[in-house]
Amino acid sequence: MLIDFFHHLKASRLPVSTKEFLTLLEALQKHVAGHSIDEFYYLSRACLVKDESNYDKFDRAFGEYFRGVEKLPGLAAEIPEDWLRLLAKKHLTPEEKAKLQSLGWDKLMEEFRKRLQEQKKRHAGGSKWIGTGGSSPFGAHGYHPEGIRIGPESAGNRTAVKVWENREFRNLDDKIELGTRNIKVALRRLRRFAREGASEELDLDGTISATAKNAGWLDLMMRPERHNRVKVLLFLDIGGSMDDHIRVCEELFSAARSEFKHLEYFYFHNCVYDHVWRDNRRRHSERLPLWDVLHKYGPDYKLILVGDATMSPYEILQPGGSVEYMNEEPGATWMRRLLDAYPHAAWLNPEPERLWPYRQSIGILHSLMAGRMFPLTLDGLERAMRLLSK
Repeated sequence: MLIDFFHHLKASRLPVSTKEFLTLLEALQKHVAGHSIDEFYYLSRACLVKDESNYDKFDRAFGEYFRGVEKLPGLAAEIPEDWLRLLAKKHLTPEEKAKLQSLGWDKLMEEFRKRLQEQKKRHAGGSKWIGTGGSSPFGAHGYHPEGIRIGPESAGNRTAVKVWENREFRNLDDKIELGTRNIKVALRRLRRFAREGASEELDLDGTISATAKNAGWLDLMMRPERHNRVKVLLFLDIGGSMDDHIRVCEELFSAARSEFKHLEYFYFHNCVYDHVWRDNRRRHSERLPLWDVLHKYGPDYKLILVGDATMSPYEILQPGGSVEYMNEEPGATWMRRLLDAYPHAAWLNPEPERLWPYRQSIGILHSLMAGRMFPLTLDGLERAMRLLSK
């Protein structure tokens, strides 16, 4: 099985070598790892991955290969406590879900403060207290149409309006090449070429003319290469529901890094607020105030925002609406400042365009963008680049 695992990693374009694989086998023989699949994951990652930038590729390849596997052959299984806790998740019928009512922002926050003051112990499967499973607006692994998630991972409903946890996001891989060719072709609609730098390119017309004037003796003429002088600010939504669109966003990011010489990129989560960041591993310690971005980069930059715009409307319209911290001003206020500073702007949305009318937050951002939201498809890219080229 492990030989097939090694071949799977190679097929996933991870730079793993035979020597590293033998190191992993030796570590297993010497019982460096315990019995659980989690411990094997950390051991194999330590032995096989040489560069942190490949951790996410390894995670995806590991998850694909060991999906559904609870133990390695020959090793005793340990059922993780987190797996047992998830069994408490309550599955509600559509009729039961329809009976649950959204509280509204003010009522939700008021009830949350009351629960924090009154609750004295852990709860699971109920409809009132902060706990796991059930249909309470507060907790994790349950269902409620509008609530506060308190816990390390989502149940997949994507209805939380605030998340009480320290979540880790990963940087997009700008070295992805597979499938980026058509994206590059679409991005080339946004271009303004000028000749820059030293003379490195053969000037064929000039060479022919100079050779003719030189009585047939070859006279090579060189000229500077042409470069795209367009300046681009790329804002990328990361984490949460955007995890479903990592592949296409990595392809776009890789193509943009290749096509635009003057490219500055920043990450945000769900909606743009008072700060952004350049590295997701340091997003809590190395935040960049959005005011600094607005003051540093001039209005000659083209603004491209990439995100699914799928969130609670409170995250856009309400002070303190961010799922991660208590923002003093609404996201809509910062979006307007951003668009005032960069009038040439477009939003690329990886969600299918047919779903947009059913997402209230998409409608709000579509309005803030004055209709300049396009699907993240080749046709949508071409339309967006055509608009930005004007």
